[in-house]
Amino acid sequence: MRIVLSGGGTGGHIYPALAVAEQIKAEYPEAEFLYIGGTRGLESGIVPKHQLRFEAIDITGFRRKLSLDNIKTVMRFLQGVRTSKKLLKEFKPDAVIGTGGYVCGPVVYAAAKLGIPSIIHEQNAVAGLTNRFLSKYVNTVAVSFQGMEQAFPGAKRIVYTGNPRATTVHRADPAKGFAALGLSSDNPVVLIVGGSRGAKAITEAMADMAPLVQQLEKVHFVYVTGEGYYESTLATIKDKLGTVPHRLHVLPYIHNMPEVLAATQLVAGRAGASFLAEITSLGIPSILIPSPNVTNNHQEKNARRLEKAGAAKVLLETELNGQTLFNAITDIMRQPERHAAMSQAARGLGEPEAAKLLMQEMLNLVHARK
Repeated sequence: MRIVLSGGGTGGHIYPALAVAEQIKAEYPEAEFLYIGGTRGLESGIVPKHQLRFEAIDITGFRRKLSLDNIKTVMRFLQGVRTSKKLLKEFKPDAVIGTGGYVCGPVVYAAAKLGIPSIIHEQNAVAGLTNRFLSKYVNTVAVSFQGMEQAFPGAKRIVYTGNPRATTVHRADPAKGFAALGLSSDNPVVLIVGGSRGAKAITEAMADMAPLVQQLEKVHFVYVTGEGYYESTLATIKDKLGTVPHRLHVLPYIHNMPEVLAATQLVAGRAGASFLAEITSLGIPSILIPSPNVTNNHQEKNARRLEKAGAAKVLLETELNGQTLFNAITDIMRQPERHAAMSQAARGLGEPEAAKLLMQEMLNLVHARK
């Protein structure tokens, strides 16, 4: 079996694709993979570490207003289609799976034009521009949220699978997470993350909250700043307090995030779809701080779905500072009944079999073609 994967830009598009590859390899060890990503996203650094062949094309997204850059984008798209067709003809895949980001546009479009079974996966509660375009060409649109059929009126087939990243995280060993942090399993962990690239507003709130963390007894706080904000966050905390407080870990990045999440009792961070899939698969209560800088405000819509179900508290960036974040954390961690109810609600939204469901849809398409 030969599979092409494509998804890029941020970890939210990359890790679901890698989760599908992991699921396929577990059941079909002889499977071969080609990952086609962009030259400008995180995938060029992440994917090769997972022992997958990686090829890159240069692609950018459309600007929302009239711009000469859009002409360049069209030219890059057309060149990307040509390059993708060449790669696909050489690799001869049984199926192509796209998990979002601009790079999926030329790759999955090329696959559809070549008659190769193709699937796109939409992670968010609001469909992205690239996936809306591709939905008219692919065999199947897979979605992470129930009730998204109206978002793809031209699609041939729409299936609910959940987000494949949930499967990877659901299998994680919490003991490895505690060990990575140097903690025993008796220590409650609150994890605060700014996303794969970090987030200025969240890291500023982390630093502002540092003097307060000792007030929540026995709780260990883990700040994940992103590489770009690590030094400045650490320096700010040391300027405020002279040292990093006991029971506070400040880290630039976590490479074994599934295990650390499995050891976590409460999470605060952005409301990207993959992140929400991860925490719901484990039943982790959350404080969600949607990014205001995303298309169609889709992160707030993602977050409000969890809030409505009772799994999360939404804290908008305009409301965010060290005190409001600490208050929200304290309210949940000091109320065991509330924590348990949020955990149960989160678990009810999770889909730990997501990767398997998406793989099965792919297999159905491959078998139907043969």
